[in-house]
Amino acid sequence: MTESRVLYTDPPWLIENGALDLALATVEADVLGPDVRLLTAPYEDGRYVLTDHRLLERAAGADAVVVYRCQVTDALLDAAGSGLRVVVRQGVGVDNLNADLLAQRGLPGYHVPDYCVDEVAVHTSALTLALERRLIPQHQSLTEGTFDIYAGGVPRRVSRRTLGIVGFGRIGRAVARKLGTFYDQVLVYDPFVGRDLAEGYGARAVDTLPELLAASDVVTLHCPLTPRTDGLIDEAALRAMKSDAYLVNAARGRLIDPEALGRALAGGWIAGVGLDVFAPEDPHRDPRWKSVLAHPAAVVTSHRAFLSQEAETSSRRRVAELLRDALAGDLGDHVGRVLPIGAAR
Repeated sequence: MTESRVLYTDPPWLIENGALDLALATVEADVLGPDVRLLTAPYEDGRYVLTDHRLLERAAGADAVVVYRCQVTDALLDAAGSGLRVVVRQGVGVDNLNADLLAQRGLPGYHVPDYCVDEVAVHTSALTLALERRLIPQHQSLTEGTFDIYAGGVPRRVSRRTLGIVGFGRIGRAVARKLGTFYDQVLVYDPFVGRDLAEGYGARAVDTLPELLAASDVVTLHCPLTPRTDGLIDEAALRAMKSDAYLVNAARGRLIDPEALGRALAGGWIAGVGLDVFAPEDPHRDPRWKSVLAHPAAVVTSHRAFLSQEAETSSRRRVAELLRDALAGDLGDHVGRVLPIGAAR
């Protein structure tokens, strides 16, 4: 049998103790078998190299490409060649999968839309409650030698407050179920979801984003990154929020304008922010995030809301099973087929 080549561009689960180790691909080996050769981008100085000719050389002759945070481009697809059968994103979001380009090339594209719903909803809740209960300043004060119940200020009673959810897909609904139990009411803004659905989750739909922002004491973001949502939370949106409201984002970094967010924190337009995502991925590479990261009312994590042992194993196995079927010429009815923007769904 001819050996198939599968390029996993930047899989984090192959890194252990700062080194790339293909022997860690146990799930993939179990599903795909010995006739599939796994390749990755070069790994140097603590990161995958995704921006030079060496990635394209690794892609040459690939039967399948799996991206994590690598962007799907013309150059990558050209390098893979005419034998490329499928492109998969090992994750929920699809903005880097470039569905429109794949459609132009006649290539099927997939992601894993539902493997980490519980994890992201829990992480969103953790960021929110850390802000509400002022956990970070309390921790810092106590570990630095001061016992002070008032460090970070006096929290509010959340059972009298309103939670606002922007985007009511799988994760937004899970957040309504989990985090919503702490709040007096839950508002939802999602122009693609019927109003009655929100009521089934104990929430109330509103017609506009400004309406939600003005009424909510906490705003959590769960919408995909599209041309419509890129920069959704800009200066106007932040000024529309209550001055004692919190903003939480575990969806996509580009939903928020970092410069506007920095001004909002410095100017007291909002009370604080919880972030798990940034654009670029590492916010230290963009000076626009510096003031946000340094602000005492910010709680930040390194894009790990999706992470658990169970979720990672599930996503790896599901991707490998999809690859196995694609290489066998039988994609079947796999969940997660991605269509270009504007296509019928």
